[in-house]
Amino acid sequence: MAPANLPSIFNATSSDIEQLLAAQCHIGSKNMQTHMLPYLWKTRADGVNVLNIGKTWEKIVFAARIIAAIDNPSDVCVISARPYGQRSVLKFAAHTGAQAIAGRFTPGSFTNYITRSFKEPRLIIVTDPRTDAQAIKEASYVNIPVIALCDTDSPTEYVDVAIPTNNKGRHAIGCVWWMLAREVLRLRGTILNRETPWDVMVDLYFYRDPEAEAEEKVEEEKLPGVEEEGVVAIESGFPATADWEAGVPAASTEWAEATPAATWDASTGAVPAASTEWGAEATKDAAPTSCS
Repeated sequence: MAPANLPSIFNATSSDIEQLLAAQCHIGSKNMQTHMLPYLWKTRADGVNVLNIGKTWEKIVFAARIIAAIDNPSDVCVISARPYGQRSVLKFAAHTGAQAIAGRFTPGSFTNYITRSFKEPRLIIVTDPRTDAQAIKEASYVNIPVIALCDTDSPTEYVDVAIPTNNKGRHAIGCVWWMLAREVLRLRGTILNRETPWDVMVDLYFYRDPEAEAEEKVEEEKLPGVEEEGVVAIESGFPATADWEAGVPAASTEWAEATPAATWDASTGAVPAASTEWGAEATKDAAPTSCS
């Protein structure tokens, strides 16, 4: 699977091959286009076609040499109607100076000069020939070369340079765009040599779900600490505490007044008689019961 048709200076390193494999750039689909057969490595038992990573790297280098040969970087137009590739083309355009069309392609952008979005690029690069078919068709009308990221089932009509890769996975799309941008900057001399690593992480080219990012922000919000809440929250949660505490001494005073100490001392010095019922009030007329 190693590239064999490149000068030694353009050979891929082991880390490059590992990145392509980790991003699953070699995993194709179960369908096979006839023009993609030269890039096929094998077909798995489950029917999934596996692409040749060596061919993928060769085409990345070949496409980068074409892009670097254009004097004005803004004459290159990168297009992605697929959501997984929109972030990648925007990052590629920011790093290489190309024009980016992320989202819906306006019909007539290459053929109708009256439209506001009219462009005359010298080269276009698309993420998926199937979803970006309108841009490829208009490019064929005005003789604009087309570079495309092609899966095993991608149509290759009007495509001049096909980069065989998985164009349906967000990691695969981001990895190929990142390697293409890095190779262009190496050929332009922005990155001094191939031993110098690029300071831009490949993660920046990956698609990010807006809903997932919103959930992460909610989770990362600071929770109220003990110092902020503490005793104040406990006291505020029980507003009637002061009334309960205020009522305790009043109740004890009433009970003391209701049972004065004088009632326990009889005038004759004898113990007062016990009543036969609980809670019965002792009266002066009640006859004392003698204990036998």
